[in-house]
Amino acid sequence: MPATQRFDSIWLGADVATLRQGQYGMIKDGAVAVAKGRIAWVGPRADLPASPGAARHDFGGGVITPGFIDCHTHLVFGGNRSLEFEQRLQGVSYADIAAAGGGILSTVNATRGAGEEELLATAEARLSMLMAEGVTCIEIKSGYGLTLDDEIKMLRVARRIGQKYPIQVRTTFLAAHALPPEYRGRADEYIDVVCERWIPEVAALGLADAVDGFCEHLAFSPAQIARVFAAARRAGLPVKLHAEQLSSLGGSALAARWQALSADHLEYATEDDARAMASSGTVAVLLPGACYMLRETQLPPVALFRRHGVPMALASDINPGTSPACSLRLMINMGCTLFRLTPEEALAGVTLNAARALGLGDTLGSLETGKLADFVHWPVKHPAELAYWLGGQMPVTVVYRGERRR
Repeated sequence: MPATQRFDSIWLGADVATLRQGQYGMIKDGAVAVAKGRIAWVGPRADLPASPGAARHDFGGGVITPGFIDCHTHLVFGGNRSLEFEQRLQGVSYADIAAAGGGILSTVNATRGAGEEELLATAEARLSMLMAEGVTCIEIKSGYGLTLDDEIKMLRVARRIGQKYPIQVRTTFLAAHALPPEYRGRADEYIDVVCERWIPEVAALGLADAVDGFCEHLAFSPAQIARVFAAARRAGLPVKLHAEQLSSLGGSALAARWQALSADHLEYATEDDARAMASSGTVAVLLPGACYMLRETQLPPVALFRRHGVPMALASDINPGTSPACSLRLMINMGCTLFRLTPEEALAGVTLNAARALGLGDTLGSLETGKLADFVHWPVKHPAELAYWLGGQMPVTVVYRGERRR
């Protein structure tokens, strides 16, 4: 007879994909037991300890996975750039759009002109679509304000989302995203301000969980990003980096030297970059939505990441310019079809490895005793179906901290 344990709830009647060590880790006819918002036991139903008084929830089939984690988003922004998308399809170049006041500058202007309530309302609409597909943790970056007040405004909205909804929010300070128009031709002066004033103030306010930057020829150099990283370290904040999206500047190797949580995009990463990331434990965050929207033909070196054991995560990169993606499940499919990930790698990319990319691998990302009880029940027969089906809203059940999320 199984031993007796005290559980608050038991969720059973489905196969369980634990994602331990980044593999399906399937438990046929499994059960997940919860106590005080954490997983207290997981295993085959036949071995389930007795627990008199525990609430029992029988799904009658399907698959349970860890809750999805969207580890790279720009969820909070003003306006949108759908008309620019239409212009590009009609043959107008990005340079011409930017010269006419479009591009990232249009989003900066719209974000600066929006109040907190407006930013919150538009972010909530996008968030609702992600949450409906089983997202239980999300990272939200600043980076479209590019003044201290507007960056703080974005981060406050992100914090409010985490307080208002049953979803864990990690915030990232991304002032080194683009050069604001008022600093044109004075990038080093802007980085001085970001490092000397903004990062310390944002850290003191407790608004950021990490610091990010964009290392690219149209943004900031490796030397400038290194200064941002040094300021983040002084403030006690971990770092992340947009790197190797459009060219090979060694940004991902720089991120690895600073023990960055992740380097993201990585289309132009080299084998040396992969070795450095493997050595430091830096996660490769792959963003297929941006590749798709930009019609990129240069793809991240997935084979090199596999060869050197670099953990690979997937994320929506939801933003108004290059990835207006509100479906992490679609990103799983794109990760497989565009980047040639296996469905198992893609699922690990939005669970265990996404948790690692946020520094949350000890508490989220897999179904193991002691981790937070965030998981999703899917009406499928095998986890590979999550990569297979295109579009449509599956009738999922989301459990957040051991409670059914409404």
